[in-house]
Amino acid sequence: MAVIHHTTLQPTKLDLLTDWLPTRPWYRGGSGAPVLERSGGFRLDDPEGEVGIEFIVATDTAGSERTAYLAPLTYRGAPLEGAEHALVGTMQHGVLGRRWAYDGFHDPVLVTELLALIDGRAQAMAQSVSDTPDHEVTRSCAAPLGEARFTPEPADDEHGTRLPVPPEAVLHVHRVLTPVAGNPPLPPRDALGHVATGWPGPDGTRLRAVFMTLRTA
Repeated sequence: MAVIHHTTLQPTKLDLLTDWLPTRPWYRGGSGAPVLERSGGFRLDDPEGEVGIEFIVATDTAGSERTAYLAPLTYRGAPLEGAEHALVGTMQHGVLGRRWAYDGFHDPVLVTELLALIDGRAQAMAQSVSDTPDHEVTRSCAAPLGEARFTPEPADDEHGTRLPVPPEAVLHVHRVLTPVAGNPPLPPRDALGHVATGWPGPDGTRLRAVFMTLRTA
């Protein structure tokens, strides 16, 4: 069970994402820096209790239209070997000390637990409250994925992130979230699986989207 510490972070997660998002090929803000709001998200638990796993919805308010980005991050107490290219930044945590934040799709702990969520073997957890399931997160899976640990080999392009799921599937991560009217949001009919949830929008509205879609490779 992940324990949520309500304490200080220097720099903050949004500070790190403000610098990191413009380096991504799926960033929509052009040459300008984003002005980010933390809009929502959820967490997964690491069974070993060592790695923090968080799926952040960060909304860029800099342009004429608000753009919501999905930023899955992992937090570690030491560098992840071989993942220097995926480092988003380091933070000083008021309780846990120095933390290394990574683009989570390069972290095998996040990938393993995310596939377990899609497969129905893991529970999405509330973003800011300890030991509390997030029942708004929905998922589906047409066939069991199994419990093997996968080595992530993600690829980013202007459409988002593609993560191979052996033996014959690909997880399409929608880094730019497109709100839909459905509640809960449903994946395309030909999808093998998905993850979806909602987040607060402006003026008290509730926005919802499919975050990830599992398809045949």
